[in-house]
Amino acid sequence: MNKNYYAVLMAGGVGSRFWPVSTTANPKQFHDMLGTGKTLIQKTFDRLNRFIPTENILILTNERYNDLVLEQLPKVKQEQVVLEPAMRNTAPCILYASLKIQKMNPNAVMIVAPSDHWIEDEAAFEKDVIACFDKCEKENVLCTLGIQPTFPNTGFGYIEFEKGSDAKLKKVSQFREKPDYETAKEFLAQGNFLWNAGIFMWSVETIVGAFKAYQPSQYELFGGGISCYNTMEETAFIKENYAKADNISIDYAILEQSKSIYTLPATFDWNDLGTWGALYDKLDKDPSDNAVVNAQVVLENAKGNMIRSPKGKIVVVDGLEDYIIVDKEDVLLIYPKSKQQDIKKVLGVVKEKFGEQFA
Repeated sequence: MNKNYYAVLMAGGVGSRFWPVSTTANPKQFHDMLGTGKTLIQKTFDRLNRFIPTENILILTNERYNDLVLEQLPKVKQEQVVLEPAMRNTAPCILYASLKIQKMNPNAVMIVAPSDHWIEDEAAFEKDVIACFDKCEKENVLCTLGIQPTFPNTGFGYIEFEKGSDAKLKKVSQFREKPDYETAKEFLAQGNFLWNAGIFMWSVETIVGAFKAYQPSQYELFGGGISCYNTMEETAFIKENYAKADNISIDYAILEQSKSIYTLPATFDWNDLGTWGALYDKLDKDPSDNAVVNAQVVLENAKGNMIRSPKGKIVVVDGLEDYIIVDKEDVLLIYPKSKQQDIKKVLGVVKEKFGEQFA
């Protein structure tokens, strides 16, 4: 394996649209959402570990998930778990991790990847990432993997790239916010738009230089701890300073300002598993289009349902169509798939009425 290859696996999100399975105490990345025998974070770690040395994979997560990470990823040592003492969006934690990696290896190239995406063709993923690494090692550029859109999705941001080049990696014109349906249709018709999957590659030298140029105050804050990083003093420095960081995403902080961004249209299938509906789309279906995880089912007049229960539980459904049915210990959710985006709101009502222990 190439010792200059590093990864930052982002594992701090809560995944509230997957409630009641995903909770604040135990979010979706730590669950086997598809019934494969491995959790999402385990699948992501293994995918990266195909071509990135085990010791070069850092896990970025919230302090409260430290024990879950170490339990689910036994190859990982405590010093590889980078803990955020406060929620400050993606730019501060990526800068922090990048400075740690730069101190370990100034020649490093790195990938930043979410821990909860589903990618089946892992060989194609590896090939695409290494193609971006090659460009990042030779040029002062930032790279992203873009996903070929299959329909006018309004739930993703888009990457617009310059037309007219036969090169595999396309120069990015601009990043576009989540569009309305008509705008999304226009994007697809133009043919030079990709879904933004939030998978980034760059050399540590380039990304740290970008923070110096575009976010000097952030760089000054975290640069003040360089002597502490990867030592016993690091935790104290981060606890004292992390909460002072601006709450800003990597997209706004760096990507929308840089003029040296390239995107590679991904050659693998991808699903961000952001909702129960997205999970339903990924799963095998029975002849009536029901998707079942873990449950043993008896189904009558049931079509298009997403059904999940503890392993081996018997679930009987009669007369329901296009519903999400999720049974988890002391919570049972029976909810229309068409309203899946409202599960976050339902969660707020449950918290208010019954307390935080159910969220």
